[in-house]
Amino acid sequence: MKMGTRWKGKNNASIAKSNPMSQIVAQLQSALSKSEAQAMLVDQTALFEATPDLADLLNRSCFGREITTHNKTELWFQFTLEEALFLNQNLQALTIITDKECKVNNVQLWQYMKSKKAKFPELYKAYEHLRAKNWVVRPGTQYGGDFVAYRHHPALVHSEFVVLVMTEGDDDDGSNGRLRVWSDLQCGLRVCGSVAKTLLVLSVNKNGSELSSPSCLDEFSVEENVVERWVAEQCREENLSGKGKSSMVAEQL
Repeated sequence: MKMGTRWKGKNNASIAKSNPMSQIVAQLQSALSKSEAQAMLVDQTALFEATPDLADLLNRSCFGREITTHNKTELWFQFTLEEALFLNQNLQALTIITDKECKVNNVQLWQYMKSKKAKFPELYKAYEHLRAKNWVVRPGTQYGGDFVAYRHHPALVHSEFVVLVMTEGDDDDGSNGRLRVWSDLQCGLRVCGSVAKTLLVLSVNKNGSELSSPSCLDEFSVEENVVERWVAEQCREENLSGKGKSSMVAEQL
């Protein structure tokens, strides 16, 4: 069955309502733009040295992971590739540079990120799709997913969805084989159920677009599917009256 929102404190829902994530991200966007912020590409991450004010906004908006250095006065953040591209392309608030401090243009950055992570275009489209709806999106490998999605800051609420990103349409090369057999589906649902989360499958269709630049993302489409276990014992009376439930439910977030 679908899990609801699980706040970590009785007043946290009110705190989240009075501090919308969209407003916090807008504050971050403004602050990064004014500071002419730059982050350096390092393998599958981007490193950024933040001021105390920017560090506070990054933590509140849930972008990046603060890392510890030997110099306690420095505040460094490590962005995933998805986070770095979102801050660079969508918010247009972060400049990306190489280790030689050369600025990277949009196409160069896109090609770099594609080379570093398999299925990056689909993963980024899913990340962008959720972030645009003001979900907080974090890595989900600990639950066997690509991402986990929070309704607000993780300090206030538990993650609500484990997100799997699937490739659909004519461009599906078959390399993403998850959920292609029933055993995969059962395992995913049991893991989600054991940690009180809902499995969200985002099917990304490239619609035959070329992947030469980030502009191809405008041609992508995303279909949301919430997948739930059907528990017969909980629906026995409903079934007797002819009101049974489907084992797979698709709905919009």
